[in-house]
Amino acid sequence: MDPDSVDDVGRVPHGSSDESDVLDLSANINPRVPEGTEAVYRDAFEAARSYPNDGYPEFRAAAAEYVGCDPAAVVPTAGGLAAIRLSIGVTVSPGDRVLVPAPSFGEYVREVELAGGEAVVVPDDELLERDPTGYAMAIVCTPNNPTGELYPEAELRAFADRCETSGTTLLADEAFLGFTDRDSLAGHPGVVVARSLTKLFGLPGLRAGFAVADSRSRDRLRTARPAWSVGGPAAAVGAHAMRDSAFIEATRRRIARERTFLRDGLEARGFDVRPSAAPFVLCDVGEPPGELLSACRDRGVVLRDATTFRGLDSHVRIAVKSREATERLFTVLDEVW
Repeated sequence: MDPDSVDDVGRVPHGSSDESDVLDLSANINPRVPEGTEAVYRDAFEAARSYPNDGYPEFRAAAAEYVGCDPAAVVPTAGGLAAIRLSIGVTVSPGDRVLVPAPSFGEYVREVELAGGEAVVVPDDELLERDPTGYAMAIVCTPNNPTGELYPEAELRAFADRCETSGTTLLADEAFLGFTDRDSLAGHPGVVVARSLTKLFGLPGLRAGFAVADSRSRDRLRTARPAWSVGGPAAAVGAHAMRDSAFIEATRRRIARERTFLRDGLEARGFDVRPSAAPFVLCDVGEPPGELLSACRDRGVVLRDATTFRGLDSHVRIAVKSREATERLFTVLDEVW
């Protein structure tokens, strides 16, 4: 982090509500967790009275199985955002340029600017066409947040190859990739993958994730990673969750089914809905969404104001939850839309 840049960088808005009396469709969190998760967490309590093994052998082994890489390539972090910060921090120096997609996760620009770099923002659907030469890093989010777009695999890997040739680190944020059957870029030369356990496993407060890097970046990530970067209970639960392949597959099928139900219902009510491979959909309501958001909130349903994403001015993002949650949303929309 560049101390001279901190004062000029602001915070980034995010979804989620901590109010217990609302239906929160603003945060893209699986409403279910793997079976046995609470028991694993409780069993880890006694171990939490000591520092965790800073090598995290079980967590790294589970992460390697989960994404298909060598355990030695896994760098444990306190969530996907910590992996993003770590990757940018060891790559970007003051004055470096970084290719960043938009609309996309607002923390990319923030982290680049905190490092003193220049975020060169390009439309997310044009990023893979850009020449990465001369950039310290390029960032992709796949599926992209908030559009839900999943980059074509051949095009994404070809772009990764061009980044490797040009000496540009490619940071691939795969926070939502677990909801798809797409292979990870983990292990691809010149790529740093950031993964989160928040979304797929329904554990946003646990703060567990990891980065995967090839030998060029791995040693730097390991050196810069804080000691005991993941709490012992979080590491134990994370390892348990990533090994539950039945839960992962069932979640993928359920989310795909419920996403179709949500999209069809929204389109029937006049929304312009983007195609999505993620556990959310992006909707253009045709006008600034403040009135719609307020009316839904008054009826106990919270949607994500997507106008806080660069380039969007009439959009909301809606999470895919249960059938009951979607039907409640439809009831509210029928009252206010």
